[in-house]
Amino acid sequence: MRGYLNNWGGWVVVAILAAMPLCAAQAAELKGARVWAGPEYTRVVLDASGPLRYTISQKDGQVVVDLPGSRTTSSFSSPSAQGLYRGMSHARIGDGMQLTAKVAPASRLKSFVLKPASGTDYRLVLDLYPASASIATAAPAEAAPAPVVQAPAAVPSYSNPTHSRRVAAEQAAAMLNGQRQVVVAIDAGHGGKDQGAHGPGGTLEKNVTLAVARDLAAQINRQPGMKAVLTRDSDFYIPLKQRYQIAREHNADLFVSIHADAFTSDDARGSSVWVLSPRGKTSEAARWLADRENRADLIGGTTLDDKDDSLAKVLLDLQQGWAMQASDVVAGNVLKALAQLGPTHRGYVERANFVVLRSPDVPSILVETAFISNPAEERRLRDPAHQKKLAEAVMGGVRNYFESTPPPGTWFAAEAARRNGVQLASSSDSGAGKAVATGTPARDVHKVGRGESLSSIARQYGVSVGALKNANQINSNTVRAGTTLTIPAG
Repeated sequence: MRGYLNNWGGWVVVAILAAMPLCAAQAAELKGARVWAGPEYTRVVLDASGPLRYTISQKDGQVVVDLPGSRTTSSFSSPSAQGLYRGMSHARIGDGMQLTAKVAPASRLKSFVLKPASGTDYRLVLDLYPASASIATAAPAEAAPAPVVQAPAAVPSYSNPTHSRRVAAEQAAAMLNGQRQVVVAIDAGHGGKDQGAHGPGGTLEKNVTLAVARDLAAQINRQPGMKAVLTRDSDFYIPLKQRYQIAREHNADLFVSIHADAFTSDDARGSSVWVLSPRGKTSEAARWLADRENRADLIGGTTLDDKDDSLAKVLLDLQQGWAMQASDVVAGNVLKALAQLGPTHRGYVERANFVVLRSPDVPSILVETAFISNPAEERRLRDPAHQKKLAEAVMGGVRNYFESTPPPGTWFAAEAARRNGVQLASSSDSGAGKAVATGTPARDVHKVGRGESLSSIARQYGVSVGALKNANQINSNTVRAGTTLTIPAG
């Protein structure tokens, strides 16, 4: 339906292919291509109906994949250009297919094959690393019966302040002068054959949710520093799991699902906001750790597939904990804003194991705008003016969250820095990557590496954890790998 695009945290680098030997495998159909981008490398995955015969070559910024005896399905489409990946074309060559990808000339390539797991297709995985990264040589696909994702043999260390400044400056320069837009994925509940709840006057939930979602997207796109992604923009059906996958694939900073509640009694009323329950968090973690396809995916910019079970569990728990904490904050903001329009159903954020809230690394909330089963609330839900007010309330809560907790490297972070009297030099300045004191002094920036914490970073620079959190508008005691922090003067 659409190319899957994941840009998790940090600057975007993309990936396509590594020199690989001819693989003796039966020809198959190419069904789709997906892209994930993380702070250390980016991945392209080609889905195929069976094992592929292929050869790959790279020269002068082009990567060519020859697939003798294979063809693409009618639904096959190339991922959009991003980062080091400049786009892909495909053509029939004799009895086979040839894919040609444009990439940055300095890209370093690695590839392997994942066999089907839990009903999935064969996957040809192609990773691209920056020129400065050291990567392990990829073994031929047939050398291992079940190839798994391999992390770089060595990754940049951010414990050295000088190295930290250089890397952070390079990455900031790749992100629209360090002011990327925050991405909000908006999910209009139900759609197509899934009509959702019915109001007593015949109003369908799927139509209300789409109208509110479109209004919310329009308001987000008018707000500086924000960008909206709709899971659906017309009346069609999307499986529940795919809804939050779309958010992950677009590197969303937040996922908001819009619904309208219903009850057997027509006097139930009020809006509500939901987040994932602890039980849902635990069950989803178990699925991710048990499923090889999940573990090969990126969580907060890193794969779990090459980690032992204990480490993978810790990393996933940290990521889920951060996402749930952020979800709670956003949900509270949105509920307060909705309370200005009318009664809330319970007056506090509620928790449930909704499928659409299960993304392990994207803060996610579900908004029940009102009870469509209540005749009075149904009439308001049909009213375009009230739909717009609902969107404004959700927008207000979301914007408040990003203003109080701006993700580093975003427009909101730059605005917060200006309010605090700190200005980050542009990439064209000789001191690019340094923080320039204009009021509240700041002396450095630091790219958070794996295993680092706020306390360890604070010790490294001789500042307090409180000062570090204040300088970066951080409310949590945890920080994700790949985050760029402003270091205040001691």
